Amino acid sequence: MNFIKLFIVFFGVAYIVAVFGMYAFQRKLQYHAENKGLTPGSVGVVGAAVETLTTPDGEKIIVWYAPAAEGKPTILYFHGNAGEIGDRPLRFNYYHSRGFGVAYVSYRGYGGSTGSPTEQGLLTDAMTAYDWLITKGIAPQSIALLGESLGSGVAVQIAARKQVGAVALNAPYTSAADVAARIYWWLPVNLLMRDQFRSIDFIVKVTAPLLVVHGDRDILIPVEFGKKLFAAANEPKELEIVQGFGHEAMFEEITWAREVEFFERVMRR
Repeated sequence: MNFIKLFIVFFGVAYIVAVFGMYAFQRKLQYHAENKGLTPGSVGVVGAAVETLTTPDGEKIIVWYAPAAEGKPTILYFHGNAGEIGDRPLRFNYYHSRGFGVAYVSYRGYGGSTGSPTEQGLLTDAMTAYDWLITKGIAPQSIALLGESLGSGVAVQIAARKQVGAVALNAPYTSAADVAARIYWWLPVNLLMRDQFRSIDFIVKVTAPLLVVHGDRDILIPVEFGKKLFAAANEPKELEIVQGFGHEAMFEEITWAREVEFFERVMRR
């Protein structure tokens, strides 16, 4: 009996220590920022200028920008969790080769930008980039938001607050907390998690045409999350399930081509 009591006490203490540890270091676990010093030229991105924007809270964020051809939209792109914008050169070249303007936002703490990532910080960075495009004379209805994985939560919240021409989401989630709860099922995630990116609460405020693209074999953010978010969204909306692909569907040309077709159709002037 004493052994059982000792085990219970040990387990309880270990659990409490684990909970406090996860709470204290959660952002280290949540964000996987890299800063390898990549430039457009070093990764083969053609026609992009490196812009440095100052956010309202004083951070310096990097944007890779290439202007649109006459009459074409500009894609404001919010990348996923891992790596940095320089790890995604093929997408940039693909969109720009189709005449689209492209603005790749490097969140704070990622790829040459100052600061450390938080939900509010990423939203501030995204809003700063959006406002910068407006000051360049790009009309709101000519801005297409594109959010990849983590960035889908950023795109949804910006679209809920600002006028845009269209929104495309790759491997989106209902909330980051829902995704984390699948992994850390033994933790009270909803009580502990600071940066929850609750897209499900904001998607109902998005009125721009919406495209959701999700791989049917995604194990990182299962397709059920994308379907649930899609179901909660307003019309007009379209859902594309990429058969035979997991989370990497966002890096496939089939996804980029679907986005380009969608943007050109719903944003036609």
